[in-house]
Amino acid sequence: MAVRLAVRGCGVLHAAARRSSLVSCRRWSGNSADTVYDVVVSGGGMVGAAMACALGHDIHFHDKKILLLEAGPKKVLEKLPDTYSNRVSAVSPGSATLLSSFGAWDHICSLRYRAFRRMQVWDGCSEALIMFDKDNLDDMGYIVENDVIMHALTEQLEAVSDRVTVLYRSKAVGYSWPGPFSVADSSPWVHITLGDGSNLQTTLLIGADGHNSGVRQAAGIQNVSWNYDQSAVVATLHLSEATENNVAWQRFLPSGPIALLPLSDTLSSLVWSTSHDHAAQLVSMGEEEFVDAVNSAFWSDANHSDFIGSASGLLQYALALLKPTRAPARQLPPSVARVDARSRVLFPLGLGHAAEYVRPRLALVGDAAHRVHPLAGQGVNMGFGDVSSLLRHLSAAAFDGKDLGSLSHLTCYETDRQRHNTALLAATDLLKRLYSTGAAPLVLLRTWGLQVTSAVSPLKEQIVAFASK
Repeated sequence: MAVRLAVRGCGVLHAAARRSSLVSCRRWSGNSADTVYDVVVSGGGMVGAAMACALGHDIHFHDKKILLLEAGPKKVLEKLPDTYSNRVSAVSPGSATLLSSFGAWDHICSLRYRAFRRMQVWDGCSEALIMFDKDNLDDMGYIVENDVIMHALTEQLEAVSDRVTVLYRSKAVGYSWPGPFSVADSSPWVHITLGDGSNLQTTLLIGADGHNSGVRQAAGIQNVSWNYDQSAVVATLHLSEATENNVAWQRFLPSGPIALLPLSDTLSSLVWSTSHDHAAQLVSMGEEEFVDAVNSAFWSDANHSDFIGSASGLLQYALALLKPTRAPARQLPPSVARVDARSRVLFPLGLGHAAEYVRPRLALVGDAAHRVHPLAGQGVNMGFGDVSSLLRHLSAAAFDGKDLGSLSHLTCYETDRQRHNTALLAATDLLKRLYSTGAAPLVLLRTWGLQVTSAVSPLKEQIVAFASK
């Protein structure tokens, strides 16, 4: 199903909004009791914290006041636990570059992460596979626990505490936006009411408060969304034997994709997307039965058919005649020995996309703007990409002395990110639907698609480059 939305041009300014801003600035007398910030970031998760960090470390924001609102408590990681968290993210090289720009990646490297240099994707209903890697086996990405990322971001926020104020256990409960017809005592800024009754104002509000974003809802921005018929089961798995473990594995089953992501020589993280009922069974079954189910999901050929195998072999033979290059060697995934106690949890999956990312004095980033299926491992990378793009436009605006909340540069951010995110959302949704079936015609279609993509090196390179951003 296509994700449809209107993308506004980079240079477009709404005349009414511009007139509103000018009128409001002329007439507003201000409320001295309210604290005024240049930027308020609502939502202190990984994307929101990264946004506040990036602004706080930007040289053009040295004289700006930034506030980060986080509804939860401050998470302190006094000592790295021996047990790995079951919530991890696949961090792309582009996201690692962003985190490096304000020092967070150095903190992550001093704690723990795992690089992967290959990714093998194959169909559970055929022998078709594709292997992704880079020249000289450079890192394709990094598997990092979310808690480690948050600890690194918290450290970097404290390093710029003179510019960035963080309010934990604080949540916005009301917003007042500058309207098109301002009265004499109205404000040109966004007014925010917190749960404790205090009020503040900001030149620019950045919504980073998740896929159920209160900022997006308060602004009246429409959100195209639907729930999938799947839940994702995550767990921390112990391998049968120590390996170099630098490959990310993903197999598409008729019920949904299953992925094994490296954590260490002996540990991997599981992300298994399947039906709601099956997911509930996987979480509740005994450890031995669960381990058997995981190994079977990666190794079993119960869904193979002779017809698909013959058709796949014919195409592979034809491709070898047209382009006599060696086919990628199939690697065998590691065998799982046991699962960490209490590491199995599930969460429902869905897709969402905001029709607009910006309004006057408002920008959405991360899950507040988009929600994606985890099969591509791009959720947090899309959010970090938003941060990188918005930072670039805001930094230029601050350098030029422009109004940070103006649509003149916010719309450029929107255009930039919607082009990237819409393509990724649509492709991910298509893959989810194409692979969630065992119907022979569709199995044959996707089998041939994998084989052709694997044989066309420039296409594979484009996919890797797109996913590395």
